[in-house]
Amino acid sequence: MKKNVILFSQIPQDQQARLAQTFNLTMLNRQSDPNSDAFKQALANADGIIGASMSMRIDDDFLAQTPKLRAASTISVGFDNYDLAALKKHGVRLMNTPTVLTEGTADLIFTLLMATARRTVELSNLIHAGKWTKGITPEHFGIDIHGKTIGFLGMGRIAKALVKRAHCGFDMNVLYYNRSAHSDVEQKYNAKRLELDDVLQQADFVVVILPLTAETTHLITQQKLALMKPSAILINGARGKVIDQQALTQALQNNVIRAAGLDVFEVEPLPMDSPLLKLDNVLLSPHVGSATVETRYAMAKCAVDNMIAALQDDKPTENWVNPEVG
Repeated sequence: MKKNVILFSQIPQDQQARLAQTFNLTMLNRQSDPNSDAFKQALANADGIIGASMSMRIDDDFLAQTPKLRAASTISVGFDNYDLAALKKHGVRLMNTPTVLTEGTADLIFTLLMATARRTVELSNLIHAGKWTKGITPEHFGIDIHGKTIGFLGMGRIAKALVKRAHCGFDMNVLYYNRSAHSDVEQKYNAKRLELDDVLQQADFVVVILPLTAETTHLITQQKLALMKPSAILINGARGKVIDQQALTQALQNNVIRAAGLDVFEVEPLPMDSPLLKLDNVLLSPHVGSATVETRYAMAKCAVDNMIAALQDDKPTENWVNPEVG
């Protein structure tokens, strides 16, 4: 007998068809009324759920409504909205898509770095505003990227893809802060592992690419920002809450650092009254690290593969976030 799966996100039709062929598929979305009988019945019968970053938190209260649930497949690398302790308590396997978005996300983060350093959007806006009436003068100059020192906070798959771009493409000196050493990047790209404060003090570009945990929440504070060079640029392609956004705003306002490029924020979407919107020395991007046609398709396919493996096989073989569930 087919198992019951709820799909919470729009995905390519061929991948939705794979789910429908394999399972009894129910489509729900963010506009669905969580208090409706249909919604509650779907949850009560669900063996699996699949979707992008869920608008609801998958915690003990949610799982109390899904007594049959055995697998959750998120169309993302991050799983901030999933309570791992609750999943373990209820025996629910969680899968993510960590490998297929590595290169696309690295492209976006390095784009932020380059565009911020060369003030690309700011200068484009100057032309659109009709203010390019003579040669560009020093107040509009950017800074070089090649040959500079780049510091990474975190050294996972995406960070390693960025190290390759920085070292091989731009002859940059690579520093990194991470709980454990990575001999591969040290040997191949001459990267040096340092303490957090040392990376912040020495780097011309600081790239945040850490997961959000209790230890990394507001890791970058006012005091940490003050350690950075006044000429330094901060790039965040990880999670907004790794940085104290109010402290960063003040640092940008007061020229404690030169500029920032941000793809993630403490509150998303970014509120229209955010003071970041009034600053010229910050480049804003709407959390689009994986937002390419190719990457989003690969993520959806990977998530469908994960769901099929988790519900049809004894154990999923890849992308299993909580193998302790068994």
